[in-house]
Amino acid sequence: MSRGTTSRRRWRSAAAAMAITATALAGLTTASMTTATAAAEPGPITDPAPEEIQSTLGLVLQEYAQFPKTEPIPAPIDRRLMRHARINGLGELPDGSGRTYVPDLNGPLYFVEDGEPQVYLDVAAEFAPEFFSGRGMGSGFGFATFHPDFEDNGTFYTVHTERPGNAGPPSDPTTYPPQTPTFLHSVVTEWVADDPASDTFSGTSREVLRLGFAGQVHAIQQIDFNPTARPGSEDYGLLYLAVGDGGRGVGTGIPQDMGTPAGKILRIDPAGTDGPGGTYGIPPSNPFVGTAGALGEIYAVGMRDPHRFSWDQGRRGEPRMFLGHIGEHAIEAVYDVQAGDNFGWGDREGKYVFDPADRCNLYPLPENDADLGFTYPVVAYDHDPPPGWPCTSDSGYAISGGFVYRGRDLPALSGKYLFTDLVEGRVFYAEESRMRRGGPEAQMYELALYDTDGTRKRMPDFTGDERADLRMGRDRAGDLYLIAKANGKIWKVVDTVRAPVPQEVPAP
Repeated sequence: MSRGTTSRRRWRSAAAAMAITATALAGLTTASMTTATAAAEPGPITDPAPEEIQSTLGLVLQEYAQFPKTEPIPAPIDRRLMRHARINGLGELPDGSGRTYVPDLNGPLYFVEDGEPQVYLDVAAEFAPEFFSGRGMGSGFGFATFHPDFEDNGTFYTVHTERPGNAGPPSDPTTYPPQTPTFLHSVVTEWVADDPASDTFSGTSREVLRLGFAGQVHAIQQIDFNPTARPGSEDYGLLYLAVGDGGRGVGTGIPQDMGTPAGKILRIDPAGTDGPGGTYGIPPSNPFVGTAGALGEIYAVGMRDPHRFSWDQGRRGEPRMFLGHIGEHAIEAVYDVQAGDNFGWGDREGKYVFDPADRCNLYPLPENDADLGFTYPVVAYDHDPPPGWPCTSDSGYAISGGFVYRGRDLPALSGKYLFTDLVEGRVFYAEESRMRRGGPEAQMYELALYDTDGTRKRMPDFTGDERADLRMGRDRAGDLYLIAKANGKIWKVVDTVRAPVPQEVPAP
């Protein structure tokens, strides 16, 4: 175990491990042990990711905005949805105004100026009564992104969920055949503002894409444009969509099925017309265009819950796309995404074999794995549940993803990919230069957190809730923000400090 690892590692003890080993060996004779060893397949992986290290580097957080309390529709029965406000992202309008925008899963799209949020567009009201946010962790108004030419064309995009049948029989067909039985629709909408400079929306809208999912989780997550693309480049104005497996990826083959959009990253041209129904275009440079049986929209495949992605221009000028991917059994991962990648779900979880018939274990890769074409994480951490924890239960960890810091004000963060565990509210980093495709996973470090008075705190101290529900945002200057559903607040990272790692108190 690495020195300075965090408190969840204290669940383990050498005595417990020795007791388990002794119990396992007690029933075997020497002869049977020899036979079993000779015939055995590789055993399960017991500690599938490197230990994170507590860094001496800390972030200073300054409160940026407090958002109004909102409620899911319909009223939730899952306490994890009973949050102050389900804010889940932050970006800056690409118009030079300095306004930031923040979506709330319960419906409002806010603009923030001088720390004051105001509703720009109420997505829930626009799509009532079909709008649906009261079941499933990702249901509701999931994300918004603004066209890079928003200042001139007033165009932006949202994704939200609807419950078919809320207003009678569903009248809107899905872009591709839905998963059945269908629980919800995930809908991408294009909006065109009459006045892009206005702080409240008026204008027109049209539906771009609609997908049907059988589960209440893992629908369309983030949608976004590549901010490193320049006018005239291949990627400029193309829209990326992170599409989950609908909660149906275990044992179904859905994430590997090239004929369905589920479990994929899609890339579309919202200004084109050669896609289904003529509502969007399929970029001819997409990696599977012309491949028999494959959807041309697919950019990368093999995902369970691709939660958040971002681009880094990098020091060498070559942009890299990083994806935070929420795992099933044990692995929370960051991938370096390139066109045509296959991240392996549901045959792989992280860099290990996942067997749907044995969901409690992960196994080593087969000898011929290099021939199978899977791409593995550049950073990963595991769940490390306490002894006796049910192996198919939610262990309370989920990666959100984040950004490489390229801002000017905080040189100690330069070149670091910062990301969060959204449940616990822990903030990590890895060096972008060490996040190498095909190499060993980069070492990750946990950052300390401080308020502006210099008091060291955990994120639950900032939120007043052990479930922080934390995500990260970035403005156009590269500054970073932490976003918490627990109390509906956003903090800006305004400084860094160096301090010794506190000594852990030995267990009694």
